[in-house]
Amino acid sequence: MTAPNTLFEVEDDRVIPKPAPATLFADIVFDRPLDHAYTYAVPDQLTAKIGVGKRVEVPFGKGGKPTAGFCVRVTDVQPTSGYEIKTITRVLDDDAIVDDHLMKLTRWMADYYLCGWGQVLHAVVPAGVRDNAGTRVASFVEPIPKEKLPNPLPTVTPQQKAALDKLKKENRPLEILQLARLAKCTAGVIAGLVKKGLVRKFSERIETDAAAPGPETEDAPAKPMKELALNADQTRAWETLKAALTTGGYHPFLLHGVTGSGKTEVYLRAIEEVVRQGKEVIVLVPEISLTPQTLARFKGRCGNLAVLHSHLTDAERGGYWRRVATGHIQVVVGARSAVFAPTRKLGLIVIDEEHESSFKQESTPRYHARDVAVMRARLEGIPILMGSATPSLESWANAEKGNYTVLNMPNRVESRPMPAVRVIDLRHEPKSAGRHGAIGPTLEGEMRRTLKEKGQIILLLNRRGFSTHVHCEACGHVAQCAHCDLALTFHRTKNALVCHYCGFETAPFVKCPGCAQPSMRYQGLGTEKLQTEIEEKFPGHVCQRMDSDTMAKPGSHQRVLDAFRDGLIHILVGTQMIAKGLDFPNVTLVGVVNADVGLHLPDFRSAERTFQLLAQVAGRAGRGEKGGQVLVQTFTPDHPCITLASHHNYGEFAKLELVHRKQHGYPPFERMARLIVRSEKEDAAAAFADTLAGAFKEALKRVPAPSGFVSLPAASPNGSAPSTGAPRLLGPAECPVFKLNNFYRFHFQIQSESSAVLHDVLRTVLTVAKPPSGVEFQVDIDPYSML
Repeated sequence: MTAPNTLFEVEDDRVIPKPAPATLFADIVFDRPLDHAYTYAVPDQLTAKIGVGKRVEVPFGKGGKPTAGFCVRVTDVQPTSGYEIKTITRVLDDDAIVDDHLMKLTRWMADYYLCGWGQVLHAVVPAGVRDNAGTRVASFVEPIPKEKLPNPLPTVTPQQKAALDKLKKENRPLEILQLARLAKCTAGVIAGLVKKGLVRKFSERIETDAAAPGPETEDAPAKPMKELALNADQTRAWETLKAALTTGGYHPFLLHGVTGSGKTEVYLRAIEEVVRQGKEVIVLVPEISLTPQTLARFKGRCGNLAVLHSHLTDAERGGYWRRVATGHIQVVVGARSAVFAPTRKLGLIVIDEEHESSFKQESTPRYHARDVAVMRARLEGIPILMGSATPSLESWANAEKGNYTVLNMPNRVESRPMPAVRVIDLRHEPKSAGRHGAIGPTLEGEMRRTLKEKGQIILLLNRRGFSTHVHCEACGHVAQCAHCDLALTFHRTKNALVCHYCGFETAPFVKCPGCAQPSMRYQGLGTEKLQTEIEEKFPGHVCQRMDSDTMAKPGSHQRVLDAFRDGLIHILVGTQMIAKGLDFPNVTLVGVVNADVGLHLPDFRSAERTFQLLAQVAGRAGRGEKGGQVLVQTFTPDHPCITLASHHNYGEFAKLELVHRKQHGYPPFERMARLIVRSEKEDAAAAFADTLAGAFKEALKRVPAPSGFVSLPAASPNGSAPSTGAPRLLGPAECPVFKLNNFYRFHFQIQSESSAVLHDVLRTVLTVAKPPSGVEFQVDIDPYSML
């Protein structure tokens, strides 16, 4: 029997409020965009159950609809607002499901990201925990103690005696059905023992098989992995880190190591040290990097761990949350939401590939997991270790200011050289033979040489599908999504035109919808077409594609990567998911088919993202004794992000890009917020955007002096200092993608050197500008998506 879990209440504590005046009151927040809590009276029947961090059910709104919320404060001081104080109906949890540390963190998030505290708490606690997924209420029986047995003892039937003897022999409570199976009797026999006062019946909520640990948890056997010997760079980094782990306290570290420098070994040493101290560790990795190879490294050295990823069911996720909360798991590895793991004694947070944009959530609350992790480390007074070969410029600027301690690892392990990088100028490259021509003659020649020498190849093209542009040669009609201002992509495997934003699909056009001529042309290049070209040019070799189309099923990554590791796949083609976390010594050639994808978007981070992607994928080559090389095809070979990536020169790129950012007032030198107004009616969205513009102008006229915007640490997570610089407002303007999923969108961009000033202005505007029915607006602090 699984041990009973006490995080969830079992019995229905619904009560009818008594008219007697309450002596205890609770502040409740809801999953609503509200900036304040509501105070409710706590009836006498629930005073022993109420507590901060527990969920309650209360009547909410004019109709008094039963609504779940989180208790964030309990007080015996009666409110003096004059409004009617409603009464809590019931407490939903026996124990708090959000502890004091997470309560402080979520309060800071609500203030910083300008959303409701209840919205943050609702997002932090998984649905599997809120809905008790993976649990069930079971009926148990246990023997009555001798001193409480009835006198005289009632007579029992032979079946009842056998069942009672079996229960005593087990010396633990048993489920009624379990005891019936062991004693080979019916449940009615056990009910008779209860009625005669010989056993006690009670109910507990327990885990079901659906929430049992999966193959990555502590219950699975681990293949031991020995400690690797550290080189000089690793030793220096580890000694500095170990001293901080020994002394304790908040210490933010930025581990800047080139690809293949052995950052993972430093992570593992730190994790083992913290676990030896009896504490827990949270390890954040991008979802795309949760590969079997990555997990195997942690599993081999940290057997007591859980892995949180997007393929988990609600029951599994709820089960992991409860196991972490009860101390059964010491190492939590997962994507951005793992930063909220309910550890009891957190000792370290590790963030691998801290520059990854996937750590930013694009729905409310729009938090960045790296920044939230830094704040959690600060609040709990623990070290945090952020690692990357290409750190975000925000983290790099913090390091230059002295806010983070830099641990440099500039050399690869075993003194292996960085791979040589050749930039191929497609403007002057001879046209490739064949129907598609994505692979130029230079790249094709190197591929043939590599395959002849029994090496393996990785090809990056960060665009999926077959044809990315479908248009009519007669009238110029472009195949566009019915719901978005975006071109459709042809997917040959599906035989459909697909929108990559909203998922709309339609059959391919034989004739033009505009002029009815049979002149539709399918152009552009995606991973599907690239794979077709490779299979035509290299018929004797196995090519496999890795993108979100082919890797949708659980286990797909592992099957492909295992086959690649075993040499069954010769050429691996994919999007950015093949650029990170892969370590295959036999990969001697990496090809970037088109380095310009994403470089010319209307986004101030486009050059940074391009540099990071090129540097990361280049790092997949030359990890073995054979060495390796990288070929980069581009139409803009002189762009600094491409030339500097080809020389593995992050320091010079960061220097140039930071100068550019400072000149234009972009992060990390100024703070930024983006507001999006959207409606299914264009006129309504435009009208409210104008209203919002007026509210901004009034708010900017009376910008207050800088002051800490929260009572928690006054600095923002990336260490920005207060300043008196006046905010700058851009907009309203149509979003670069004006229509998205049937919504017309206008946006504002506001920047300021002071985070406090920025938040004060936004709060002022949000207080007075209320959108009408049918219009929505979103606030994104530190935005990553500018489209």
